[in-house]
Amino acid sequence: MSDYRWLLYDTVDDGTIAVITLNRPEHRNPQNRGLLVELGEAFMRAEADDTVRVVVLRGAGPSFSAGHDMGRVHAGEAAPGPDQHPSFRENGGTKDGMEKWMRQEWHYFFNNTRRWRDLRKITVASVQGPVYSAGLMLMWACDLIVADETAVFADVVGTRLGMCGVEYFAHPWEFGPRKAKELLLTGDSLSVEEAHRLGMVSKIFAPDRLEEDTLAFARRIARMPTAAALMIKEGVNQTQDNQGFYNSLQAAFTLHELNHAHWAVLSQGESIIQTAELGGPGWQQAGPVQPADVRRP
Repeated sequence: MSDYRWLLYDTVDDGTIAVITLNRPEHRNPQNRGLLVELGEAFMRAEADDTVRVVVLRGAGPSFSAGHDMGRVHAGEAAPGPDQHPSFRENGGTKDGMEKWMRQEWHYFFNNTRRWRDLRKITVASVQGPVYSAGLMLMWACDLIVADETAVFADVVGTRLGMCGVEYFAHPWEFGPRKAKELLLTGDSLSVEEAHRLGMVSKIFAPDRLEEDTLAFARRIARMPTAAALMIKEGVNQTQDNQGFYNSLQAAFTLHELNHAHWAVLSQGESIIQTAELGGPGWQQAGPVQPADVRRP
């Protein structure tokens, strides 16, 4: 089933559907570097397999993904030593200053997500529970999103880290410009019902049927001729890109790195995010995410 540490890879229906499962359920599938590198390998494995027609991306446990794994980075994944992931020694990992962060984040948070968005297969994100911050990026990279009734969506990095959103800044395209500003400035969450009304989520399933109904949905798509399915995907993606999607992503990523540089200057190189010492709430002490309520300030 799997040759991976942080995820599972399986195929069903004689190999026509690949299922990639983020497999850190005890921590709500946070994205440490090892998981992201393995996810890239799994996506490329599905892309290279001509039998695969549809790729389903899901998360084990109660939550699809709670975002970047802040704890593991601080616990030593990035620090030199036996537990350091090898990706921290390449793609800018040995550079100094903001060049290091810009190169690293471009490779492992921005360009990998963009690459998955353009995968030569139809992809379906199957999500549940809190989908926060970088969890949105993985979901948005997929062509279609289905969710169960427990799903909620939020990007809390503005209110908790002093950052202008995550690296793959698809928020205005997914939420609309004013809703994107509201959610980023408040850190509030979007319900699955409103996500469906906005067109971000295609289907809402009962929690006990999410896996089964996701596969049923994927099977419908897998029956499409693969050439036609690819041209439909490419036609829509190229339309978005001609409207400025890719250029706006690049511009927003540059702002993201400028935002990191701001905190690096204020902290004299100690931190690239807002901390309690710099006047922020501290991400470890932040309270629960509040739902966006049209009648509540």
